[in-house]
Amino acid sequence: MKATGIVRRIDDLGRVVIPKEIRRTMRIREGDPLEIYTDREGEVIFKKYSPIGELGGFAAQYAETLHKTCDMAVIICDRDAIIACAGLPRKEYFEKAFSDELEQIIENRTFYHYSEGSERVPVTDDADSSNYISCAMPILSEGDLIGCVASVVTDAGERIDTDVESKLIQTAATFLGKQLDS
Repeated sequence: MKATGIVRRIDDLGRVVIPKEIRRTMRIREGDPLEIYTDREGEVIFKKYSPIGELGGFAAQYAETLHKTCDMAVIICDRDAIIACAGLPRKEYFEKAFSDELEQIIENRTFYHYSEGSERVPVTDDADSSNYISCAMPILSEGDLIGCVASVVTDAGERIDTDVESKLIQTAATFLGKQLDS
């Protein structure tokens, strides 16, 4: 565990303020759920809670199925990082933060589809720049923004029919959202 040197007091309602610098670094936004852990040494640990993270294995299988049946590279993200990928090098993408442009798509809560001539959306800020988002759909569960499902293409890669791709990505996001509803 890394010390920050920041000390905060608990107020009379039992609240403690997480400093802005830490919230920004850890991408903690207002309303984000946090899990609280304690250990034997008396430490209290806050960890960002990812509802879709509980479906990580299932999400990975879904991404792998889309890749194998449709020959489409797919990523599935929670609110902070890529939690599943198929058709892409796992070590380059798995558990990596996605690009600011993809985060904006997710925050807008709307379907995105790349159109020829428009600005390309990179998958991550530090990965291969020839890979970009072709189609993305935020995952919503009971109105809460949970993450995103996106298809990824390369400059040289062939794309499947755009209508089929759109429907597959939208279906995947809706299905994963429904899995979290119950």
